[in-house]
Amino acid sequence: MADLIIAAPAATLSRAGRYQRQDRYFQWLTGGFALFVLLLLGGIVLSILDGAWPALRQFGFGFLVTETWNPVTEKFGALAPIFGTLVTSIIAMLVGVPLGFGIAVFLTERCPPVLKRPLGIAVELLAGIPSIIYGIWGLFVLAPFLQHHVQPFLIDTLGELPWIGALFQGPPYGIGVLTAGLILGIMVLPFITAITRDVFDTVPPLLRESAYGLGCTTWEVVWNVVLPYTRAGVVGGIMLGLGRALGETMAVTFVIGNAHRISGSLLAPGTTISAAIANEFTEATGDLYTSSLIALGLLLFVITFGVLTAARLMLRHLERRRGA
Repeated sequence: MADLIIAAPAATLSRAGRYQRQDRYFQWLTGGFALFVLLLLGGIVLSILDGAWPALRQFGFGFLVTETWNPVTEKFGALAPIFGTLVTSIIAMLVGVPLGFGIAVFLTERCPPVLKRPLGIAVELLAGIPSIIYGIWGLFVLAPFLQHHVQPFLIDTLGELPWIGALFQGPPYGIGVLTAGLILGIMVLPFITAITRDVFDTVPPLLRESAYGLGCTTWEVVWNVVLPYTRAGVVGGIMLGLGRALGETMAVTFVIGNAHRISGSLLAPGTTISAAIANEFTEATGDLYTSSLIALGLLLFVITFGVLTAARLMLRHLERRRGA
């Protein structure tokens, strides 16, 4: 009997030691995966930086502030693609964020139960459509509609106003920066909607019921209860959509016009960093030309990394305020 009493704790200690070793091995394995991602990212950055170095050495800081893009004279500047990337992404957020927020509120607060699942699936299916399909639809359907109906109206109304009138002047091409921004807004809509809806569903029903019991309207419940509770998740969804808008290539290439110039009108053709690379990389003949396109890729990486970093800092600030 005494031997059994002594053997039981020994077996327990042996099992505990084995579990500790397994946990330690698992920690090393997952840490190795994380380190591999960091090494892979570092290798990508170094390779892009190596390819972009000839252009950066040739043009210096002027590469960022020069609009000229002339392969014949080998004069390259990234200002027009940077401008187009930022403007189209801003338009996409102005379209996608309100629509995504409204759809998420409807699905979580006002939608009949029988329609909630079909509508949610329909919105998420938009994320599965290839970007080239969006581009074809934008070129053959959306652009002609904007050219014949929307852009003339904008020119005749908003184009006559002070301050903002310059944004809506010029001939109605159909394609241009505004069209590209609208396409991007539709493309980022399912990401923003899905994440916002999911984080809205994490709000405890007791909080909603308490607010409704106090006589709050649906808008007051969403604005004063749901949104403060899910603020970090909503910001994360918006930043995910913004990252998609910054790096989108094919759909934008179809409808933006691919003109290396900066125009004060949103109706004029333009270009983005990703569209410029997709259009010209196979045609780049000289080393400096190729290096300039790789430098554009480096700039896009820096912009995207900056946006994600700003999002993380914003989320950390929101969490600190929430904790306070």
